[in-house]
Amino acid sequence: MRTIDDLGDLRGRTVLLRSDLNVPLDGDTITDEGRIVASVPTIRQLTEAGARVVVCAHLGRPKGAPEDKYSLKPVARRLGELLDAPVQFATDTVGEDAKAKVAALQDGQVLVLENLRFNPGETSKDDTERGDFADELASLADVFVSDGFGVVHRKQASVYDVAERLPQAAGGLVQSEVEVLQRLTKPRRPYAVVLGGAKVSDKLGVIDNLLKTADLLLIGGGMVFTFLKAQGHEVGKSLLEEDQVGTVRGYLAEAENRGVDIVLPTDIVAATEFSADADHEVVAADAIPADRMGLDIGPDSARAFAEKIAGAKTVFWNGPMGAFEMAPYAAGTKAVAQALAEATKAGATTVVGGGDSAAAVRQLGFAEDDFTHISTGGGASLEYLEGKTLPGLAVLED
Repeated sequence: MRTIDDLGDLRGRTVLLRSDLNVPLDGDTITDEGRIVASVPTIRQLTEAGARVVVCAHLGRPKGAPEDKYSLKPVARRLGELLDAPVQFATDTVGEDAKAKVAALQDGQVLVLENLRFNPGETSKDDTERGDFADELASLADVFVSDGFGVVHRKQASVYDVAERLPQAAGGLVQSEVEVLQRLTKPRRPYAVVLGGAKVSDKLGVIDNLLKTADLLLIGGGMVFTFLKAQGHEVGKSLLEEDQVGTVRGYLAEAENRGVDIVLPTDIVAATEFSADADHEVVAADAIPADRMGLDIGPDSARAFAEKIAGAKTVFWNGPMGAFEMAPYAAGTKAVAQALAEATKAGATTVVGGGDSAAAVRQLGFAEDDFTHISTGGGASLEYLEGKTLPGLAVLED
């Protein structure tokens, strides 16, 4: 992939920068600014080089038309605070306001365009419609820099098609993400993978691939109950994907054949309902009461997971161990995060694979440097580890 340095002198040139600013909002309040923070170094590199920086990004899942709750305006405001410099905001993406403000940009200035997904062409499956929107985006700039790792697995106008229309390069964030994930394809061993989150079906491809590369898989979160069911245990009212039980049973058999250690919880925090105020207790993983649902791994499991992580030289973690947003069910996720932080200090390579895991470690008080790397792209990192071709990376290859 070409880098920003390969683009030559950028002074006076307009750079269309695809960033990932898709952060959670509570009204106008940003509840996790990790992706905005991660975008700052590349923006600063471009402004210091004298470029006129036009940032484009999406937020949420609007249906191809403007919606106030998905406006990037509060994100642009916070970006300006982090850059300690004025950041302008266009109230449209390729309309009159955007064109006028791009034309008025001076060297070293930054403009954020309104949400890309307010335009149906951004996510269209129709190549012509998507290409037409990419033409409009490309007309705003001289060069394109791709720095939104969280979207490189999407074949979208601002990720893929624009890169075919302008001189292009990968930004520093995309470069660092790819470098770290490449290390996971040839890991120092033992290689431990911690998988959580709600659904097994979200991670079928990555589990299939990791059975060929990992030494042990630690399974938590809502997906664990499909594993427990595959072993013949009842799971009460816990989240369960009945249609995946057979697939999981096959994974368990394949792991045994390959000598991969799949570690499941031995105890579970089970509650009467999905609520912080619900009655809850620690129960054996193979004896979850019929009237309760599992919402976290139990303390014995948390200790066992931590011991396994301590013995690893490489650890990849994607997905929380429970409903960490509610205090009674956060202990398992916190224990795993703490174990990764201690493994980092001991010299292990530790990667937090984006999405809810990244939000969890920040919410639970951990710092960026407690881990080797916190990815900004959960879905993108998983697809990379599945061995899939990611359109937004493929288009950047020399």
